[in-house]
Order: sequence, then structure tokens, then C-alpha cells
Amino acid sequence: MSYFVVINEQGPAWDPTRSMRDQARWPDHAAFMNSLVDEGVVVLGGPIAGGPTHRARLIAKSVSEPALRARLAEDPWMRMGLLRTLSIEPWEVLLGSED
Repeated sequence: MSYFVVINEQGPAWDPTRSMRDQARWPDHAAFMNSLVDEGVVVLGGPIAGGPTHRARLIAKSVSEPALRARLAEDPWMRMGLLRTLSIEPWEVLLGSED
């Protein structure tokens, strides 16, 4: 398994007048993300504060970038256009523990 840094940002269906938790189908998105944590795909994740648009960062584990992209594409928010993946980059962990 390899680590990846994923940056997602709001997609064309994002409603800028609503908070993150008030976007359409928030409970479905939250449940999907929690399932990724339970599966060990997402190690850490959350919104990035301070930008003009909504962005989120994930630290993820996967056998490959294509496999990770395919799994993230199952997110209801991705399917609806509320989110889009801006980048997925391999990450070499040099500090800390993988326990």
C-alpha cells in the first residue's frame, strides 16, 4: 500500500451560500467518508480553512492512484458535482509511525 495526498475542491454544483454541512446530501457524503476511514483508505482528512473556495485534504492509502481515484469517484458529492478532485500525489512518509 502507498500513501497519497488528495486535494478536493468544490465542484460546479457547490452552493456558496451554504456551509459545508448544509450542502445537499451531506449525510450521504459524511457516511461515505466514514466508510473510507473504516476501510483504512483514508487515514486523515478534513476541510482546509482560509480559502475563497471550499477545499479538503485527505491522506489516503491505496494500491495505486487509479484505484484510489475510482474509490473516491463513488462519493455521492463527486457524482453530484459538489466536489471534484484537484490533485492526487504520491507521498513518501519519512517521519512518524505507520502503526
